[in-house]
Amino acid sequence: MAKVIIIGAGGVGAVVAHKCAQVESVFTDILLASRTEDKCKAIAAQIERPIRTARVDADNVAELTALLQAEQPDLVINVALPYQDLSIMDACLNAGVDYLDTANYEPLDTAKFEYKWQWAYQDKFAAAGLTALLGSGFDPGATNVFTTYLAKHYFDEVEELDIIDVNGGDHGYPFATNFNPEINIREVSAECRHWENGEFVTTPPMSKMARFECPEAVGSYNIYRMYHEELESLSKHFPTLRRAQFWMSFGDSYLKHLEVLENVGMTGIEPVEFQGQQIVPIQFLAKLLPDPSTLGPRTKGRTCIGCIVRGKKDGRERVMYLYNICDHEACYREVQSQAISYTTGVPAMIGAKMLLEGHWKRPGVWNMEQCDPDPFMEDMNRYGLPWTVVELDPGFRLDVHKGQDL
Repeated sequence: MAKVIIIGAGGVGAVVAHKCAQVESVFTDILLASRTEDKCKAIAAQIERPIRTARVDADNVAELTALLQAEQPDLVINVALPYQDLSIMDACLNAGVDYLDTANYEPLDTAKFEYKWQWAYQDKFAAAGLTALLGSGFDPGATNVFTTYLAKHYFDEVEELDIIDVNGGDHGYPFATNFNPEINIREVSAECRHWENGEFVTTPPMSKMARFECPEAVGSYNIYRMYHEELESLSKHFPTLRRAQFWMSFGDSYLKHLEVLENVGMTGIEPVEFQGQQIVPIQFLAKLLPDPSTLGPRTKGRTCIGCIVRGKKDGRERVMYLYNICDHEACYREVQSQAISYTTGVPAMIGAKMLLEGHWKRPGVWNMEQCDPDPFMEDMNRYGLPWTVVELDPGFRLDVHKGQDL
């Protein structure tokens, strides 16, 4: 039915390749491309169905354009680094190819998670008759769709949103990140922003904490308020939202290591001179930490990611909780990857399927919550991320405490 090029051969790229290969009726031709083709070949060797590989520098627009023009794919699935989003979008425009990613663009020299650079491509993609789907991972991605699904089926008006991301997995390391270390640490150490009464309010990172009891015996965890990019698009597309917050769980060991690393300057993004060379501390740190793609065999436990929405239905206050629980060891058995990569890679495949099947195909640049949630939610159940929706007592509130400023 369709040819796709997957750009990026990290943990998420591996999951996307595995999951696309499982849906042969849609993804009839798969090319996995990366700056290091050997990584692509290693992933391809894990997959029973043949997929092709190629080397490409995603920072080089001309090189990537040439590959797209030669291959003429129906869609590019971008699971490379967020720094490369714009160069890949430019190449897609040059070659006339639809585009999908899992995380918004971030400038290399500024820790800013914003959609403004990609939203600026709206007219270009619309004029070219091409679709760009932004943030088709889990958060952002599935959480955006969860919010839209709840708004469509359970509310007349949504007023408050809490996105809660709990990783109950244990990989055995005192400090490691479950996805790209540089992106993870920049994200976690950035100032917190949450939406309240029509504007973003800035607070120190990790300065608010709550204790959250996950359903289905996943456990009780400390969750910390932080900024995440889906808040920007959701607050724009749901104008009735009075408050929107993002929460993520962190263990004491992770936070202590991060605090020390920040205090000694190892999370810095500005170059420093060392022995006559310019190095970026956080990039050097990333080289010292375990490769996230190697964590699969070691990681046990489950994730619990979902959305709590408060609003009104027929004039009555209502609180709904929609969530997914994912098992690290089950993910590894299926695709040789831990659940963090799995929960990002599966929605990327489903978002691609939505475009290729025509459900979400329309010219322009779109966030996930702007699309019909129902077919995506059906495929979440079908392809490995089953979800549950429950109604909470209207009196439910997160028990928020002071956290620890980083």
